[in-house]
Amino acid sequence: MFKTLANVFRIPDLRKKILITLFILTLYRLGSFIPIPGVSGTELKSFFARQTGSIFDLLNLFVGGNFERASIFALGIMPYITASIVIQLLGSIIPYFEKLRKEGADGQKKLNQITRYCTVVLAAFNAITITVGLVNMTGATGPVVPHPSFLFHLTGIITLVTGTMIVMWLGEQITEYGIGNGISLIIFAGIIARYPEGFINLFRTRFNSVSGVLTSLLAIAVMILATAAIIFVTEAIRKIPVQYAKRIVGRKVYGGQSTYIPLRVNTAGVIPIIFAQSILMFPATLITLFQGGEAEAGSFWYNMRIWFSPGHWVYTILYVGLIIFFAYFYTAIVLNPTEMAENMIKYGGHIPGKKPGKKTAEYISSVLTRITLPGAVFFALIALLPEIMTNVFKLPFYFGGTGLIIVVGVALDTLKQIESHLIMRHYDGFMKRGKLRGRAS
Repeated sequence: MFKTLANVFRIPDLRKKILITLFILTLYRLGSFIPIPGVSGTELKSFFARQTGSIFDLLNLFVGGNFERASIFALGIMPYITASIVIQLLGSIIPYFEKLRKEGADGQKKLNQITRYCTVVLAAFNAITITVGLVNMTGATGPVVPHPSFLFHLTGIITLVTGTMIVMWLGEQITEYGIGNGISLIIFAGIIARYPEGFINLFRTRFNSVSGVLTSLLAIAVMILATAAIIFVTEAIRKIPVQYAKRIVGRKVYGGQSTYIPLRVNTAGVIPIIFAQSILMFPATLITLFQGGEAEAGSFWYNMRIWFSPGHWVYTILYVGLIIFFAYFYTAIVLNPTEMAENMIKYGGHIPGKKPGKKTAEYISSVLTRITLPGAVFFALIALLPEIMTNVFKLPFYFGGTGLIIVVGVALDTLKQIESHLIMRHYDGFMKRGKLRGRAS
């Protein structure tokens, strides 16, 4: 392990990428503590203390506690993610966007530019809702915004939109010059930053009796087992055998070998989780912010806020449904069975027992359909793990199933990239005989 870590820093290019990534993430965390002018941090903290388990708590998770601190990065990267969802959905509906998607690097560049413009619009809209919501919020002893005015709204909107653009830019810099996916790593850093607080709360509230110690140890054991299960499912693949025909060129024989197509059980990665959360956050956040979290019991807005809050059966059904939908949607974008079948014909390959062309594409599509569903359902159950642990088994769980999935998924993808750099330079990776090395090859 230590030898591998030493090897990482022996490679100048890899060392540079890691240091750039760490530097940018440090800048992001430092910016997370710069507050929006005009907000009382004490009153905002007391407001959030009454929102445990609400949509506010979930939103705060994705932005690494920035919302609770009313940071300039309070919107985080969520507007960019929402914009990406919109553009990808339009790519399946509108021919222009589909054409851009198929144009390669130039088309992707145009799509990225459109996504940025869309991000600015969504960030401005979200910034308006947040500034209005902050004015409507009340802490333990007074309003969150002591002196609301037009200047506060204007300053808050400009600050939040600028903060989102900075976060988006930082993520793009990591992707281009660092290691791993920048956007995912920023979300990763925000979630990880809250883990020490979770452990402290666990020890502080539960380690005062024998039963509390036992339940805490059980909760930690569940977290470890869930992490292991996430790694197992993330790395799981379905191998489709492929046979290549022999070709004789002169005195040499080419082809004839057997190989396989590795189809991942979780092809979409953490994307369905993030997409589902961002969609459900939008109406819930809008309702809650404009009501200030204090809507009259029994009113329409109160009921809507409850329905879209984590733990309610409406929220749970929508959440699971969206995870499954985006798992299939993103898998369809990443993998095209028809193209895979055509490539097999081009290179003289075929699946044993299946006719080349349409039948092969149909077979690959059916396999993808069968393996995507259990993977999506599994991750949906993990995402609901805190609710299951708290409501069914009465066990504390401060770490969030959604956050756990994102952390593990991003960590594995980043390790995969580091692994590829090590193997290309003939160094041993972190897992000499493990699946991670096989994925990187």
